[in-house]
Amino acid sequence: MRFELPTAMLSVLLLGSACIVEAPGGASADERRAVTVKEVPALSVRNGANLGGKVELTAASVEPGRLTPGSRAQVTLYFKVLQPLDEDYHVFVHVEDVGGRMERMNMDHPPAGGRLPTSQWKPGEVVKDEFSIYLPADATAKALNIWLGMWDPKTDSRLSLTNPDAVRNDGRNRILLAQVPVAQ
Repeated sequence: MRFELPTAMLSVLLLGSACIVEAPGGASADERRAVTVKEVPALSVRNGANLGGKVELTAASVEPGRLTPGSRAQVTLYFKVLQPLDEDYHVFVHVEDVGGRMERMNMDHPPAGGRLPTSQWKPGEVVKDEFSIYLPADATAKALNIWLGMWDPKTDSRLSLTNPDAVRNDGRNRILLAQVPVAQ
């Protein structure tokens, strides 16, 4: 004996108590303002790279979080001092096109704008270091890698990355801080 259900009853059994609601017709002006932004916000990164057991790069931000050719981004680094430093190290910064289409930019500098040499850093302090990245107007990069570390300009030696398994790096004591997208 074969039993057949009417189509309407079958629909109720298959859908259960589901309710079909019509999609909204569009966002109001207030709703649109609440979910749109005028520019890409800062790219914030927690890091934890330990340099020579003396300094930890705890966090950083890149603002804005996306560049366009001819624009600048402000980079802010936060270094926690773990042990006294005997030398005056500089921050080395290498900005490279992920596609290899442009020459590497070097933005090496004394940290904290040179106002507080590393030989004066005290354990427990967090030192803020800020610098800018400028992307030339004719750049064709799709994204930029920001590599950094600390080095002694007198001896041309880098502080060793003591926890390479914990952070992205290239095996040459360079930390990959961030990859910043470039809008064309």
